Amino acid sequence: MPADRSQAAGRPTISEVAAEAGVGRATAARTLGGYGYVSPELRERVLAAAEKLGYRANALARSMSTGVSHTLGVIVADIGNPFFAGVVRGICDASRARGFDTIVLSTYENLDEEIAATNVLIDKRVDGVIIASAAVDRREVAHIGAAMDRGIPVVLVDRAIASLDLDTVVIDNRDAAREAVETLIAAGHRRIGFVWGPPVAQAPTTRRGLLAEASRNLWTDGERLRGYLDALDDARIPFDPELVMVGRKTEERATEEVTRMLSLPDRITAVFCTETDGVTGALRALRAAGLSCPRDVALIGFDDSSWAAVMEPPLTMIEQPVHELGATAAAVLLDAVEGGEPRRETHTLRSRLIVRSSVAAPPASG
Repeated sequence: MPADRSQAAGRPTISEVAAEAGVGRATAARTLGGYGYVSPELRERVLAAAEKLGYRANALARSMSTGVSHTLGVIVADIGNPFFAGVVRGICDASRARGFDTIVLSTYENLDEEIAATNVLIDKRVDGVIIASAAVDRREVAHIGAAMDRGIPVVLVDRAIASLDLDTVVIDNRDAAREAVETLIAAGHRRIGFVWGPPVAQAPTTRRGLLAEASRNLWTDGERLRGYLDALDDARIPFDPELVMVGRKTEERATEEVTRMLSLPDRITAVFCTETDGVTGALRALRAAGLSCPRDVALIGFDDSSWAAVMEPPLTMIEQPVHELGATAAAVLLDAVEGGEPRRETHTLRSRLIVRSSVAAPPASG
């Protein structure tokens, strides 16, 4: 066999690596597959031969023989969303540090896409799955159960699912929302719009009805709504369904709803937005109405970013520990993959309210 085999056409085989190292094929397979015992001296010879020949193991074949792929699957709503991009980076950094690769799939909040993505990861024989699920009740989680039935540990990130007893990594959504609205109330605001609520066509007219609708949708949305209501209750401010946006969760819809709230006889003097698209929609509505922030309407949003700091005015925002969310989810999953029992705990991380210049007292006529 020529010494420059790595430059020759074709892909080196385990048999060729074994021949180069002067060992049996089984010894080369154990070394390159990462299983079974191989003496340090033989291991060094096999690895040197593999490097010389340019050998690269077939990860799927190795996982079929050893049961370990050293790969984690990650399912998020939208990798293009800066929040999820930060979470995925945290997952990848923590996984790489422990010798694991990651496969990332986006679902765009579509449950059918999520089910298909889970099946892909099962077929890829990943060692564990981290998922930001669009499921909200036990009728929608069969795909997660299918992964667990195959011995694949699952960790939920960003969203909890009440019907599943799994390790879950989230932030303090309810407390974060309460603090934001309390900040607006402390500045003197009582007419505070909430963007956004449940995706229903008509706003429920009672607090109980609103929370019932929220419980049938994403956990994060419901927790943030509860935080908003908590702050109103603590300040003895009556709940007004006219101040809660419902319907499609888009920037355009947020613009429409904030415009509507601004046209009420007793209009809003502040708005709390729970997503980035809600913030941009609210700002568009203020601009179209010829109003300024914070002179006419104060604003606080979720998901701090560099653009929020350079806006005019700089926006007061809730900062989520996105990298830590991902890294913690990966650490919890890898502990289970590497032999630990799942703790089945909710791991709650703290967010932080970044105070800037978008909050001021309401106008005298407000």
